[in-house]
Amino acid sequence: QVQLVESGGGLVQAGGSLRLSCAAAVRTSSSYAMGWFRQAPGKEREFVAAINWSGSSIFYADSVKGRFTISRNNAKNTVYLQMNSLKPEDTAVYYCARRPVMGIGVKDYEYDYWGQGTQVTVSS
Repeated sequence: QVQLVESGGGLVQAGGSLRLSCAAAVRTSSSYAMGWFRQAPGKEREFVAAINWSGSSIFYADSVKGRFTISRNNAKNTVYLQMNSLKPEDTAVYYCARRPVMGIGVKDYEYDYWGQGTQVTVSS
């Protein structure tokens, strides 16, 4: 069983920054791609960013490109999402997830383990 625990969410004003972390409870994520998704109230879950097992391949949703940065530290079994220039439309519950292969993916069904989510609220 893989446990993913997100942290770092909170309330921030528009234009501000937050850094989300996703820690794996067991040493399992180093050989797998990881992704961040988000779900706003009344909306479907959407892809945000993904990173392959080594960090050499990264992909972002158009809505966050240039503002968000995904990274990972395999020695710490942790994936990060640095979010800058936040907008009210970024308000959502953010989830990290593990894709059980080395390459990145953008569909939620490609991911097998999910964290519990962390709330990000951006006020205008």
